[in-house]
This record gives sequence, C-alpha cells and structure tokens, in this order.
Amino acid sequence: MDPITHFLLATAAAGAVAASDDQPRDEIVVTGVRSEGREDYGVEEQRTAFRLPLSQKETPQSVSVVTRAQIEDFQLNDVNQLLTTVPGVSVLAAETDRVYYSARGFDIQTFQIDGVGLPFAFGIQTGSIDTAIYDRIEVVRGAPGLLSPTGNPSALVNFVRKRPYRDFDAGAAAQYGSFDHLRFDADVSVPITSDGSVRARGVGAYLDTDSHLDRYKLKRWTGYGIVEADLGEDTVVSVGYAHQDHQSSGAQWGAVPLTYTDGTRVEFDRSDSTGPEWAGWGVIDRQIFGDITHDIDDNWFVRATVMRRAASEADELFYVYGNPDRETGLGIFSYPGKFSGETRNLTFDAHIGGKVTVGGREHDVMLGAVRGDQEYVQSSAYDYSVVGLSVPLSELFDGTFPRPDFPELEESLTIDSVRESIYGLVRLNPADAFKIMVGGSYSHASSEGVSYGAPQDFDESKFLPFIGATLELTPSISAYASYATIFNPQTEFDADNQLLDPVTGDNIEAGLKGEWMGGRLFASAAVFRANQKNTAEAAGFDADLGRSIYAGVDAKSEGVEFEIAGSPVEGLQLTGGFSAMRVRGEDGEPARTFVPRRTARFNAVWSPQALAALKLGASLQYQSDFYFEPGSVSVTTGDPIRIEQGGYALLDLMARYDVSDNIGLSVNVRNVTNARYLSSLTYEQSYYGAPRSIIGTISVGF
Repeated sequence: MDPITHFLLATAAAGAVAASDDQPRDEIVVTGVRSEGREDYGVEEQRTAFRLPLSQKETPQSVSVVTRAQIEDFQLNDVNQLLTTVPGVSVLAAETDRVYYSARGFDIQTFQIDGVGLPFAFGIQTGSIDTAIYDRIEVVRGAPGLLSPTGNPSALVNFVRKRPYRDFDAGAAAQYGSFDHLRFDADVSVPITSDGSVRARGVGAYLDTDSHLDRYKLKRWTGYGIVEADLGEDTVVSVGYAHQDHQSSGAQWGAVPLTYTDGTRVEFDRSDSTGPEWAGWGVIDRQIFGDITHDIDDNWFVRATVMRRAASEADELFYVYGNPDRETGLGIFSYPGKFSGETRNLTFDAHIGGKVTVGGREHDVMLGAVRGDQEYVQSSAYDYSVVGLSVPLSELFDGTFPRPDFPELEESLTIDSVRESIYGLVRLNPADAFKIMVGGSYSHASSEGVSYGAPQDFDESKFLPFIGATLELTPSISAYASYATIFNPQTEFDADNQLLDPVTGDNIEAGLKGEWMGGRLFASAAVFRANQKNTAEAAGFDADLGRSIYAGVDAKSEGVEFEIAGSPVEGLQLTGGFSAMRVRGEDGEPARTFVPRRTARFNAVWSPQALAALKLGASLQYQSDFYFEPGSVSVTTGDPIRIEQGGYALLDLMARYDVSDNIGLSVNVRNVTNARYLSSLTYEQSYYGAPRSIIGTISVGF
C-alpha cells in the first residue's frame, strides 16, 4: 500500500474523539454545506473560486452550481449531460467516447475533484464520467490561474464528492428507457461509532445501454467508498477510493465525413455510424485520496490533500479519412489502430486560510501550494496491410470492416510532466460595502518525453496575477470586476512535428450580482473579454503518423452573460442563463467558428403547494449556428468548403411523484421535439445527436 495512504488510514482508525453534537447535518467540514437532501438549485456558498467560503454575490467571478437536486430531477448521470445545462458551456462531442468542452470561446481543460486536479492529458476527456458519487458540480468561468497551475481563460469544473453523514442514510434507484437503457445505483452512509464521529459511505452505479447509433453500446460501472473521522472537535480526516470502468463497443474514432469533394453535404441517417462492432474504448479510472482539515480557531483553518490517480486505456478503433466523390462514392480510406495508455497522477495540495485584523477591520487571507506529477505512456499497433484501403460510401455504415490482425503494441509516446504552483490571496475589507481581492500564483510546468519521434521537452515558469473587487450598491445588489491570467503548456504538434508553444492569456470581466429572499434567489449580469494566444486548432490528419495535426491560433472573445438560480416563489426551483459573444483572431476575422456564439440554458421544476408529492420540470438548451472550414476547396468550383450547423434547441421534460416518504416514481423525456443536429463541428467529421428518448426511474430512500 502507498505509504501516504497507509498513514491516513491509520490516522483515521486511531481513537477518534466525538465531534460537537450541534454540528448541522448539512455541513461538510472539508467542502462546505452539502447540496444533497435539499430541493434547492442554489447554494449558500462555494469554495471553488478562491478556497474561501464565499456566497455567489461575494465572488468577483462567474460561478454556476449544479446541485444534487438538479442532477436527480433531470437524471444528469453523465458529465456530458450535466454540462449541457450549465450557462455559457458548450459540449462538443467529436467522437462517441471523446468530448471537448468550451466556455467563452475556448476549451475547458481543467477538471478538479474537491478542488484538486490536473489538466486533461491531451485537452480532451476520454471516456464518460458518472455523477453518482458527487454532491454537486461547480463551474467557474474565466481564467482559473489563481488556484490551478495551468488552464485556459474558459472555465474550471470542480466535482465535489459526497461525504458521509453522521447518522444512517441510504437510497437506491433503478431505471429503464429507450435504447435498452438500464441503470442501477445505490448509496449507503453509516456511522461506525455510536456518535457518528467515525463514519463511512459507499456509492455504486451500473449502466448498460445501447444507443441511437448502430452497433454502439456502453457499459459503465462506478464504485466509491470513503471513511471520515473526527480527531477531536476541530479536526477531520478522510480517506477514500473511487473506481470507474468505461467499456464501449461499436465506437467511433473520428466520425462520418460530412462533405463530398465538391463541397456538398453527405446525406446520412441519424443512426449511421462508422464504428464496427469490434471497435471500442476501454477506460478504467482509479483514484485514492486522503485529506485532513483542521480548524485552528474560529477564524483560521488548514487543509492538506493528497490524491493518486491512475487511468488505464485499452482501445481497438477504426478511423476513416478522406472525402467521397459524389459520383463514385470513392475517396474514403481506412485507418484502424490498437492503443493502450497508462496515466499516473500524484497531486499534493495544502492551504491555510483565515482572518487577520488590521486597522480595526477583519481581512481574509489564503495561502497554499500544489504540486502534481503526471506520467503518461501510450503504445500503438497498426496492421498496415489494411491501412489505406478504400471504403466506398455505400459500405461505410455497414460496420463490416473486419478486425485487423494487430501486431504487438509498441511504445509510441511517453511524457513525464510536473505542474506546481504557490498561490495566495488577500481579501481586503476597507469598508463594509467594499472588498478588494489581490493575489496570484507562481506556476512552473515542465515536461520531458517523446511523441512519435518528436521531443516533448519544455520547462516554463510564469507569475499569474489576480485582482478583483466587489462593491455593495444596495443590500441586495453588488457590482464586481476582476482580472485573471493563465498559461498552459500544450501537447499538440504542428505540421512540421514541432510541439506548439504554451498558451498564454487573460480574462477581464465586470458585472452586477444580486441576492434576494434571504439568499434563496441569485442573479448576475456580466461582460467579459478573454484573450488567448497560440491555441491549438485542428489543421488536418497525418496519415503517416496516425494522428491529427494542429496550428496555433491567437484569438480574443468578448461577450455578455446573464444567469439566475434559486427559488423566486415557494415550490419553484430554477437555474439558467444566456451567453452571447464574438471570437476573433489577430486579423479581426472570426476564429474558432465551431463554437456556438450564443447559448441559452434554462432548467426549472415546480412542486404545487396543494400537491407537494408531485414535481414537474423542463430543461431547455439552445445554441446558435456554428460552422467549420477545413481549409479544402471544392473540386468543381474552387470555392472554400464550409460545413454548417444551424441553431437548434433541445427540450427535456420531467415528472416525479412521491408515492410515500420512501418511494418515488419519475419519468424523463429528452429532446421532446426530436430535433436533428450534429454533435459538433470540431473537425470535418461528425455524427447526429440522439433523437427523442424516455427514461423511467423508481427510487427508494431510508
């Protein structure tokens, strides 16, 4: 066993002293007030932005929270489903099992778990993420440079884990729906000691589903266990383990070529897929963690966290490249491959926060450090006897391409990287109505390794300043402004097989925030400008190396955002927002055109006072038109080819009825209007999103 883990387990098992009896059931010492067990679509405080317990109104950045109630109401059991409901966030599914996320025109590349994490290995999420083990998800839009060693001026997504209760609590659910969707989950929290000073919790979820896409199936199971103990009244120690296994078949690597060589669109059905049955992604993600939180006194706390994350990937995939001739259907070629990958992360984070009195007024201080080591090794194998074979368009969707006789895997990529940062923040309180935040981080990123024969070596350091302010205009409304910076080393290569330089950038935003009805209702309006230099953007496919090539693009996005969350009237919970922006390159021309410029999200549930057991809800996700220009021209006209997707809206509906205090029945209908849309235009290939579907759920609680 890892010595750090052994120490934490031993500490947890040591004689735990009973905590104070008056600690609220909803309070989690480590991560703040829990959202589960409530009907609220808002939270009293969040700690993702600055590690300090601040309300939305006190935070000079845009923050969205998806609570446990919203997750369960709309069955947001997958992170991709969940993030489509978050204002300002776009989910770009380039393939069946790999997804890009975007905010303010740029890629989201930083996920955190309880405030600790590292950027994606290659800027993209591989495999799905089940939300069963999380209390809520918090999204901070803008540059996350203060608390994340690297990132983009887009957003940071923080997953807040469920924590044990001090008394017994249990629940389970089973659901069945369209495309043979079958899911089970269970959640049990038990006190180990009679007073709950030592407690444990276990969560499990299993998904087995087909898809609207021919041959595509997914099996995913998730397990999570945590033990938490009070070491006296002021100290809490936790250790836990999370495991997720994602296995798909009939999967797509890439997707469907969208245009003929003359630039006109290829017509295909919503169910069409290029993936044969033998093709699939296999991703296993294992996390072991420990943390200790100590309240030094009523004003100061210290917290230390260690997380070991190991991800293994085993894939056999089928890719096609090229575009068909309209007359003959020829021009598409095969590129099957077999891959394995091993990623190992070890991350330490420690910070201290509290209040100091200067000039007769209290001010907040937070200091910390984080260090993350990541090792990534990828091996690949190709049967070159079946690479480059013609795949006529008439056979592309049959799924009949035979599984190749792949040779032994050979190491093709190895990267050892380090991300480390020292960060700090002072929240000055010169007047009751006026707060100023000044802080920053000194971040260092280094890497060494080889990718397809090209060196992966870099060593970069940068100071990232942050400044923010809030001014209370009325007891309910505050104005705010902030400036934050980022830098992010990249792992993409250009056409000359040279590693792209790091991304640099900043984010400026200002706006108004308001809280009403004792904090039950929150609303905000913001304007922002985000700059990003040298962003990797797809520029084609290198058939010799079997990977995409990229070009660095400078871009600036400017826009406005509006958001609302909470309960304006008794029985109604809602959250949503609208975002509009423009993204332009150095030449003033539109850039990153595959990202929708306008998005709207609205989620609401209503429970009539006369029939509290009934809950009705609707969720609307709208995005405007977007397009992609692959850089090729029509063979008939010579005009540049453009692939377009018009604007569309997806409407989901839900209804729930509590048969008793312990049993509930619910139904969710997705894409009620059966809208037809492409999943993304990140590349010149794509596929259609899911049609109308229905899921029924029975849940029990104790």
